[in-house]
Amino acid sequence: MKSYILKRFLSMLVTLWVIVTLTFFLMHSIPGSPFNEERATSDAVQKNLESFYHLDEPLAVQYILYLKSIVTFDFGPSIKQPSQTVNDLLGRGFPVSFELGMVTLILAVISGITLGIIAALRRNGIIDYMAMSIAVIGLSVPNFVMATLLIQQLSVNLKILPAATWTSPLHMILPTLALATGPMAIIARLTRSSMIEVLTQDYIRTARAKGLSPVKIVFKHALRNALMPVITVLGTIAASVLTGTFVIEQIFAIPGMGKYFVDSINTRDYPVIMGTTVFYSSILIIMLFLVDIAYGILDPRIKLYKKEG
Repeated sequence: MKSYILKRFLSMLVTLWVIVTLTFFLMHSIPGSPFNEERATSDAVQKNLESFYHLDEPLAVQYILYLKSIVTFDFGPSIKQPSQTVNDLLGRGFPVSFELGMVTLILAVISGITLGIIAALRRNGIIDYMAMSIAVIGLSVPNFVMATLLIQQLSVNLKILPAATWTSPLHMILPTLALATGPMAIIARLTRSSMIEVLTQDYIRTARAKGLSPVKIVFKHALRNALMPVITVLGTIAASVLTGTFVIEQIFAIPGMGKYFVDSINTRDYPVIMGTTVFYSSILIIMLFLVDIAYGILDPRIKLYKKEG
């Protein structure tokens, strides 16, 4: 077990290094400078600013400084907001994005599993067709389109929910629904197909022959094995939810990391781009690692390591 964890940890470090390296060189491959616009009132001012942010150094030196900032987790001040450090922006924006992402993920998992179980138990019936129709809609409509539709219907037409900002629980409903529909549909379809397969297994027939109640058969015997495919894709789903919040946060004017990240790309705020990329990449890689561990624990047939001897 320790050997497996060590190998996965080293693999995580390599993956993170590849991501941050690609981010660095892609970012610097764009022509121009962050100071070409409003702040550069003269060549002298521009040179001083580039010197302060080490942008006048050779690319190799900038790369080493970049890696050093990652190791120390100190990304320095923002270029466009020099009174704020990148760490300050992360500390202020990430809790909001994390709250939105976790609420969305919980809603998607609970509703998706519930929908999938109901569809499997009533397969080829009207309830099954309705549940899978909802799933198809969730998969077909992008979250930004869903967000627009929700705002138009529930905020503009019916006026029952606020359309923007993040100041009360009511403001969480529309962005959470917009983000949750896609993941919910994926989980519902996976749960349904897996449950149908599991319910035909011999041990389920044995449980029924023993007179166990349908509720106990479903939740104690069938659901655990049926959730294996869901556990497998949870890391990817969580990644899509967290990165999807960037667009949704812009649409709903949510003061999370999405706002800072999109603005930093538009203004070429290098420290913010690098900081948010490293921060989110680290979280997503760790989540995928935890999913691997959870999958091995839930399914005893999977060996995380080879026994010695």
